Amino acid sequence: MELPIRRYGDLMFEYLYPLRRKVFLLAGLIFATLALQLINPQIIRSFIDTAVTSSDSQPLIWAGVVFLATSLLLQLVGVAATYVGEDVGWQSTNQLRADLARHCLHLDMSFHNEHTPGEMIERIDGDVANIAIFFAQFVIRIVGNLLLIAGVLIVLLWEDWRISLALGVFTAVSLYGLSKLRQVAVPAWKAAREANADLMGFIEEQLGGTEDVRASGAVPYVMRRLVEFSRVRMAKEIEGADKSILIIISWIGLFTLGQLIAILTGYYLFRAGVLTVGTVYLVLSYTSAIFRPLREISNQIENMQQAAAGIDRVEQLYRETSRIANSGQNCLPDGPLGVAFERVNFAYHDELILRDINFRLEPGEVLGLLGRTGSGKTTITRLLFRLYEVTDGAVCLGENGHFDKLNSVEPLSASRSQNIQTLPLAHLRQKVGMVTQEVQLFRASVRDNLTFFNPNISDGRILAVLEDLGLGDWFAALPHGLDTELQSEGASLSAGEAQLLAFTRVFLQDPGLVILDEASSRLDPATERLIERAVDKLLQNRTGIIVAHRLTTVHRADKIMVLAHGRILEHDTYDALANNPASHFAELLRTGLEVEGLPVGE
Repeated sequence: MELPIRRYGDLMFEYLYPLRRKVFLLAGLIFATLALQLINPQIIRSFIDTAVTSSDSQPLIWAGVVFLATSLLLQLVGVAATYVGEDVGWQSTNQLRADLARHCLHLDMSFHNEHTPGEMIERIDGDVANIAIFFAQFVIRIVGNLLLIAGVLIVLLWEDWRISLALGVFTAVSLYGLSKLRQVAVPAWKAAREANADLMGFIEEQLGGTEDVRASGAVPYVMRRLVEFSRVRMAKEIEGADKSILIIISWIGLFTLGQLIAILTGYYLFRAGVLTVGTVYLVLSYTSAIFRPLREISNQIENMQQAAAGIDRVEQLYRETSRIANSGQNCLPDGPLGVAFERVNFAYHDELILRDINFRLEPGEVLGLLGRTGSGKTTITRLLFRLYEVTDGAVCLGENGHFDKLNSVEPLSASRSQNIQTLPLAHLRQKVGMVTQEVQLFRASVRDNLTFFNPNISDGRILAVLEDLGLGDWFAALPHGLDTELQSEGASLSAGEAQLLAFTRVFLQDPGLVILDEASSRLDPATERLIERAVDKLLQNRTGIIVAHRLTTVHRADKIMVLAHGRILEHDTYDALANNPASHFAELLRTGLEVEGLPVGE
């Protein structure tokens, strides 16, 4: 698997350019360490030759002092280079994590339905963690160590061309051999990353369903599957490590052979009177100095094998594109919005979920949406948010019921309806609000949980809405008011309070269309009465769609639509269906059955 060098360079430039000052500082520190590695052997060579040829101890003392000073400086510069390198590596890859997370959040729900949260965490964090140090230091260290090798060969050329030529040829052969080994373990490490992602996805899924797993006695099954996933991951990791050992073994063998060449050459030239004892030491020292960068290069190549697998998976993630284009420039008016579905079909994985859906809802009207589980109720609401894209037909919003030019992408005036594909996604989702039975809370303050981290909403407005929805007593009991931290698990809130917080969010958003997706299906009757009061307030001067299992929740609806198998079974005003003895809705009202008992006839 070849990593595209140009794309890798573009990726590095994109994330390192904002940190260019630190990158230049890191380069300077690394080059300084390389220069000091060239200087120290010269000092020792001078010390040895002086000790052999002279009885004066003063030069030896000065040589020792200079050597200690340069050694100390080498250590300090090395520590500084490590610190700056870590800083650059993590800052750049943290930005990469943020960009990957943002990219995934903008992908449509089809992508997220196919990948578990645990897998996505591993893709965004685990893969990038393998890139961190390699990402910031690879080029600098490779170039720096190549320059060190070149410097050593130039210095040895000054001493004797035969030594320089022998080590130069040997170094070139070694680098060529190591370069050929660089891709050996990449496929194995990529498979290891994928196995780790599968393991993380399984763990996340099982931890999220802990209650069901324990209640159903499935703990042994979960543990067996955990062992299976772990065994696969371990096998892939071992395979990658085994193949990486080839580089380590190659380096050890090359080091031994290089030392042997240096010793034999140095001995021969010393016996010939060409080299002094100090110079022989210098040759041996520089030979070791050549192998330090070769070892560094081999380490970087080993890191590259793991990082390249991570980069490849990051590239694959970036290549994922949303099917939903965010190119619209139209806007919707304030106030209640009309809704129109025109001959809408929707298929997921080639399976038709909605078939020929046609209906219109005037601004300010409330639609009660009924149907068995899997009938398509939730899909209709998700299409209004463009979490999915319709397969055929058009979904439109506007301020009146005259939905002309439904498929036009030309800018329309604010008084006419808009095909939602012509609206910016952020604007569309500001105009459509939703409350569901599952309320997502964040590990953040009450203020941030209510405003979704929007600093433009004033505290006064938040407090007024809380009081209006009957949350005044709950708010008064908070130890730090709006700054009180909530837990993501929602342990500090009852189910009713969590639902009322969700209503507060929608009030603060002030949309023109409100969707209530079985928002009170899990509440006790007393809490539900409190929620019903909030619903009445929320639907004032707004269009509403109520997805319901309980018939009591649609008593306020102006129209009723019953779905079955992705089709509209019946659709009319509440009174017309309730007074029609032949309607399914009237039958439900007579028997008092819940919606799950809805007939699924013709």
